[in-house]
Amino acid sequence: MARGRLRIYLGAAPGVGKTYAMLEEGQRLASAGADVVVGFVEPHGRRPTAALAEGLEIISRRAMEYREASFTEMDLDGVLARQPQVALVDELAHTNVPGSRHAKRWQDVEDLLDAGIDVVTTLNVQHLESLGDVVRQITGVAQRETLPDEVARRADQIELVDLPPELLRRRMLHGEIYPSDRIEAALTHYFRVGNLTALRELALLWLADRVEEGLQRYRAEHGITTPWETRERIMVALTGGPEGDTLIRRSARISARVPGSELLALHVVPSDGLTHGDPATLAAQRALVESLGGSYHQTTGDDIPEALLQFAEAENVTQIVLGASRRGRLSTFLRGGVGHRTIRRSGPIDVLVITHEHAAGSTSALRLPHPSRATGPRRFWTAMLLAAITLPGLTGLLVLLGEHVDLSLALVLYLLAVVVIALVGGLVPALVAALAAGLLADYYFTPPIHSLRVERLADVTALVVYLVTAVIVGMAAGTAARSTYQAVRASSEARALSRLATAMMHGQDLPTLLEQVREDFGLEAVSLLERDTGHAAEPRWYVVASTGEDPPEHPYDADVDSPVGVDLTLAARGSPLSSDDQRVLGACAAQLGMAYSHGRLAAHDAETGLRAAAEHTRASLLLTASCDLRGPLRTADEALDGLGGVGTDTRESRALSIARSSVRRAVQLLSDLDELSRLHAGALDLYLRPVDLDELLTAVLDDLGPGGHMIQCSLPEQLPDVIADAAVLTRVLTALAAEAQRHSPPDRPARLTGMTRAGQVEIHMTNGTNDAVQGAERGTHPSRTPDSLTLRMCRDLTETMGGTLETAAAGPGFAVTLTLPAASRRPITPSALSPTGDQ
Repeated sequence: MARGRLRIYLGAAPGVGKTYAMLEEGQRLASAGADVVVGFVEPHGRRPTAALAEGLEIISRRAMEYREASFTEMDLDGVLARQPQVALVDELAHTNVPGSRHAKRWQDVEDLLDAGIDVVTTLNVQHLESLGDVVRQITGVAQRETLPDEVARRADQIELVDLPPELLRRRMLHGEIYPSDRIEAALTHYFRVGNLTALRELALLWLADRVEEGLQRYRAEHGITTPWETRERIMVALTGGPEGDTLIRRSARISARVPGSELLALHVVPSDGLTHGDPATLAAQRALVESLGGSYHQTTGDDIPEALLQFAEAENVTQIVLGASRRGRLSTFLRGGVGHRTIRRSGPIDVLVITHEHAAGSTSALRLPHPSRATGPRRFWTAMLLAAITLPGLTGLLVLLGEHVDLSLALVLYLLAVVVIALVGGLVPALVAALAAGLLADYYFTPPIHSLRVERLADVTALVVYLVTAVIVGMAAGTAARSTYQAVRASSEARALSRLATAMMHGQDLPTLLEQVREDFGLEAVSLLERDTGHAAEPRWYVVASTGEDPPEHPYDADVDSPVGVDLTLAARGSPLSSDDQRVLGACAAQLGMAYSHGRLAAHDAETGLRAAAEHTRASLLLTASCDLRGPLRTADEALDGLGGVGTDTRESRALSIARSSVRRAVQLLSDLDELSRLHAGALDLYLRPVDLDELLTAVLDDLGPGGHMIQCSLPEQLPDVIADAAVLTRVLTALAAEAQRHSPPDRPARLTGMTRAGQVEIHMTNGTNDAVQGAERGTHPSRTPDSLTLRMCRDLTETMGGTLETAAAGPGFAVTLTLPAASRRPITPSALSPTGDQ
């Protein structure tokens, strides 16, 4: 059976019209003769949406019971038995009631699709799993119902249902989305203009990426390799040279001028694994690209232009940015520059060559290759010394042989000497030796002897051929020597880093790792130093680990210093290191820094685990003690109630009253302890909405009992509602009122006052003493008192609702200030009812 097709109506927020659009599509398909049923539609009380479902066959929902509550879900078996052509299923990311066949509705939809039924459904962008963190950061609300992105990507069609934020808020004001009691809270929280704009942008970008995936898939299926300029993609080619930063910033500026463009950076590595690019420089350039919003890529290829163009065609690149060549004119003439060859093969892709300060010709001086870059300084000077000894010695030997030696034999022997020198020292010593040997052959073996003049044409030809041959052979030998040196160098670097990484994996301690670094680089002593950040004026360093004799204790005592971070550095004492060795030492220092950080994190995790275990044990003991004490206290309370009329003496009666009050106080403390445990365990669900304090205080006084009416309440007539959970706020105010009564003198009842300040509502609870009342009304409290368990519970509950609770004492008094956000009350004017302002 062919799999059904999935169509998704995607929206940025509730109320944009996804369900309405789904039902419209269902009516259109039904009118065209398709067999359409409504599997599940949730109109949320919106009359136009419910009216649009009329005329369509509706599969009855399945009634379910969960935690003594009734729910309805889509009857999956009923839809499968009905076997329609199209099923309308609302809210794809919905979580089913426990006991259903599947945990998620999208899994029900998968069963329908597997049965060959086409499904039309709806989805909000905030329910996509990959966007969960972004949505929580924007709106402050964590989405519990999420949908794997892959499910949405597999949809055959995704259509965006969009509304501007202002129009969506007007729909909210008209009551077309939420009930009237939720409108104000929604407008001031989730449905703010900034939130809606950001969610709208997320929906557009996510859908644009899906369209791009479809386009790339179409181009691949139809074998289209030429770029389609549906979107500007600018690729900058990086060599790892110093000009990379200039090219990246210039490309980023070009990309910024084109809205919706994309920046890519590409580095081509030769297939033999050798590259002239500095890894540290490439890492810094990668960080720069990513900080500018681009992406870094790496590919392998010997033909750099071909590798660049293959990547560009695969990624649909429209522009390639190259740097002007750093090579000289002769090298560019002999082999051709990368830029010239890329332009010649680029076809429809634009190629932009950017000049920079490191380009050839930016300075007038002729630059020769560094003498020691190919084979190292020791082999370079060895080759130069070998040329200084071999050429005069060979010349003296040939002169002694006299008439038995002619020019051709001398040139062959000189060429052999040049090849040996090239193999030892590379290109530069070979060129010097070839030129010196040519002069010696001309002076000693070319008529006229002991003169640099050449009379015969054959001798001139022989000398020229010798020089050309010597240069070519020297270049070939130098290239081979350079490749060999680089391969050996890379192998030794990889071996050193691999040994260090292996030792780290086997859990070797820092002194052992430092000893390995000391042996690899032939150093005398190595130390890992950390700076004490508590002495910023005069930095102090202490040794984390060290090895060798007399290790350095400060970075300025070391011969070699390789910083790992701001406060960590690797200091070594010994012979100076080359730039390549210092680069490898920097990589080793970074690994040592990671080992040190990992050790500190492991120790911290172990300590945290011990603390968590101790906290868990303490919580378990408190919970056990609470359960064990609740029974005896209840028995004691009942026994004291039974003795209520036994005592006739006033002293006995007072003692009995105190005992009864103390037992009930202990029971209350146990209840507070249970409430705190539930709160810290995350088992407390909140429903924040505007709450009227006048209505809430009635419930508080009822919970306090007869003694609760001894509280003086003073609230302004225009006091706004507060944003809170009504049940939790009742619990907090009841506990605070009971605490204030307990601290109040017999002739002065507790007092509750309210006021508005800076968009917040302040509730002051005092025990009625003059100092406490005056301090509360002024908003100042002279000295703080330690929190009791009740006050700790009230503070945690208040902070959970987004408020604050401050406790203080004024003399022997008691004062508490509870602050909660006020719900804004804006009158609905006629202009807010319609876009034109007409009623």
